[in-house]
This record gives sequence, structure tokens and C-alpha cells, in this order.
Amino acid sequence: MNKTKSYEWILRIGIFGSFLGHGMFALAVKQSWIPYLTTVGFSESTAAILLPLIGILDIIIAIFALLLPLRIILIWATIWAFATALIRPIAGDPIWDFVERSANWAVPLALLLIQGFPKKAKELFKVK
Repeated sequence: MNKTKSYEWILRIGIFGSFLGHGMFALAVKQSWIPYLTTVGFSESTAAILLPLIGILDIIIAIFALLLPLRIILIWATIWAFATALIRPIAGDPIWDFVERSANWAVPLALLLIQGFPKKAKELFKVK
């Protein structure tokens, strides 16, 4: 296995772990996450309904990132992880909560860079 493939697998495993772990917490309706959704306008009851759905989506992203890291998956993972890190200081947490989560969005971005940004829509659904 060449170095680039080794790096890709390390990044894929990193994305898998991050999204699987977060997905499991969301499925369990982690109570400390409810304020992040209420900050953007959802009620607490709606947040409690949304969290398991978000968890399922995170787990799907984790599996795809590990087994079939399509560019569209990596783009979504980057944007979603950035947004969920950014919501913390928006909701009143220290900026360091955002900084601490930099790897959550930087890892899928790095894998996307290795694969190359899509130039055409059909490239969104391809792996390098």
C-alpha cells in the first residue's frame, strides 16, 4: 500500500470514529446538545425528536466515509462538522469548544483535498 492510500485510510477511520461516536450520542438524545438546537430556533421537544434523526444520518455518514468515501459525503461531513463546532460558541460556550473540534471538520476536508474537489456534478458521487 502506498503512502497516500495509508493516509486516506487513516483519515477514513478518523471520520468514521468521529461521526459514529457523535451519531451514537445523538441517538441517545444527549441532553447537553439540546441547547445547540434551541439556539437556532427549535423547541426543546423538537430538538429531542431531531437528535435521533441526526444520529442516524451521522452513522450513515460514518459508514460511507469508511467504506465508500464519495466526495458528496466528504463535503457534507466537512460542512456539518464545521457547523456543529461553530454552534457551540454561538450558543454561549467558549470559543475553545470550537477550536477543540477543528479535527472533526479538518479530517474530512483533508480527505476531500486528497481526492480532489469535484469539478463537475457527477464527480460528487465518485471516489478519487
